[in-house]
Parts: sequence; structure tokens; C-alpha cells
Amino acid sequence: MHLSQPYLLFLGDAADDLAAKTARGIHHWRPDICLGQLRLEGCKTTLGLRDMTVAEAAARGAATLVVGVANRGGIIGESWRAVFLEAMAAGLDIAAGLHQRLNDIPELVAAAQEHGRKLYDVRHPTETFPVAHGVPRAGKRVLAVGTDCSVGKMYAMLAMERALKARGCKADFRATGQTGILIAGEGVSVDAVVADFISGATETLCPAHDEDHYDLVEGQGSLFHASYAGVSLGLLHGAQPHALVLCHEPGRPHMRGLPGFPLPSLEDCVDLNLRCARLVNPKARFIGACFNTSSLDDDAARRVMHEAAEQLGMPVVDPVRGGVEPLVDRLLSDA
Repeated sequence: MHLSQPYLLFLGDAADDLAAKTARGIHHWRPDICLGQLRLEGCKTTLGLRDMTVAEAAARGAATLVVGVANRGGIIGESWRAVFLEAMAAGLDIAAGLHQRLNDIPELVAAAQEHGRKLYDVRHPTETFPVAHGVPRAGKRVLAVGTDCSVGKMYAMLAMERALKARGCKADFRATGQTGILIAGEGVSVDAVVADFISGATETLCPAHDEDHYDLVEGQGSLFHASYAGVSLGLLHGAQPHALVLCHEPGRPHMRGLPGFPLPSLEDCVDLNLRCARLVNPKARFIGACFNTSSLDDDAARRVMHEAAEQLGMPVVDPVRGGVEPLVDRLLSDA
């Protein structure tokens, strides 16, 4: 799935900042591909970008209208459709990561055919993937793994990509979820791939490369999550990682959506992920951990990360608060 850039970010009638978190993530990590924002009457949030009409964005070279807002149920709002039709008539593709598919709405499909435009449902892969082969391949890959879902795996890998490129290294973020795909402009939403082909899809996403090239692979779920461990294991085997980054949110009371399941210990998470990763790469190792400390004040965050670093014997950072330089140092030390 490859999206044309630059983007016009559609905020629609978002009720608050959280409703537009997808657009906010795109703008945070890829401001250079965001031409402007389009808000409907009643929108309660802004990215601080220039407000544009479809016509203005088209005149400035926008290639894709990206739906950066989500509503309850992930549906295409009735008030949005006229904008989408106008955008396609003006020469823009449409991309969305909602549960409801653009391609399931006949009037949008008809307009796309009429104007020669594309509708991207980034949550739903359309490619056919092979079964994984597990054969060693060239290049280096870093995979984010977690104690739970939604602990910052995407942010960790995007931060690693940025830091490696700042040092002149060859590096690419490899998206495996819908928001990551919209940020990167390409990728595979692996949680929508048939189970037998998750590892094969991941091999396709990050194939053999130059030996000095790093793929930063967005992780999904957790090996300890009763709902999503299958996706996590498929990613581990398909990514064939040389390096792993442990992602964690301190203080989380239980696994996301599973009140009866406590989070694993950090040591157990490191041990199980290493054992699974070494099936396809016996030299796989952890280079550090990324903590989401957004719920803690500065002093508490520093204390928690220091204690974890002592406990695990590796660097622990918050990629938003302080960056990932210690992890990059450790990654490059074996290059």
C-alpha cells in the first residue's frame, strides 16, 4: 500500500483533540508532507496548520486527502461524503483507517472510477502475501515489542528512525498499523492479515537490504496479551530482528482490555521475546527500553527509568521526553 503525498489532513467535525489523534501523529512525525487541514463546522480541534478548502489544497499540489479523525464506531460520517466527492473530482485520492471501508460506499467507489482516483482503506490489506520462509536475509532490522498494547511501539521506532537518519545512517520506518501507514505513506496493517501469512507479510515489508541499512519495524500487541499474542509472534518471526526494543507504560494496572490479566514483569518480557526471536535470528538482542512516562512528573519518570535500567542492565529512555540516543549508541556499537 503506497499513498501519494503531500497530504491534506481531514479533521471533519472532531469533538476534541483525542478524536484527531491520527492526524496529530501524522503532523508530529511528518510535518513536511502536511499541506494543511480541512475542518467542518463544529470541529473542536486544530493542528495549527493552515485551514484549506479542497480547491485550495488541490491548487497547492495536495495528492491525498487523509482522514485523520475517528468517531464512535469508526464510520464514514454523512457530512464527510460531499467533501470526499469534491476531493476526488479535484484530483485527490482518499485514505482512511476507519473500520468502515471507503470501498464499501457505492457513491465513493463510483466517483473514484469516474475521476481515476484511488480509495485507500489502510486498515485492510489488499495484497496477497506468501508464507514466511525464515531464511536469513541481509540488512539489519529493529523491532519494538511490548509488555502490552498501546505502550508506544510506533513512537519508539519513529524516534529511532529519526535519530539514525540524523547520524547519516540508512534507515526506514516500517509501518504495521493504520496510523503508522498514514505516517510512512506505505506499510501493511498486520492485524488484518490472515494468521498463516503474518510472518510472510512482515518479510515482504522488510526484505533483504544493504548490510548497513536499518529497518525500524513497528510492533503490535504483546506476547503476553491473551487477545493479540498471535500478531506479536508473527511479527517477531517475520521481522527476523537483529535488535529488540522493549516498550512499556509504568503504572498500568492490567493488560489493555483484560482486567483479569496483570502486566508481565520486565524480565519475563525480555526473556520470552528473546527466546521467540532467536528461532529465526540466534543473535537477536535487546538494545534498551522505551517507556511511556506521560502520566508521571519529571522526577518520578527519571526515578522509574533509572530503576528499570539498573534492573535490566540496559538503557531505558522516554522517546518523547528525552530521545533515544542511548539506544542508537548501543545499536551502532556492533555495526
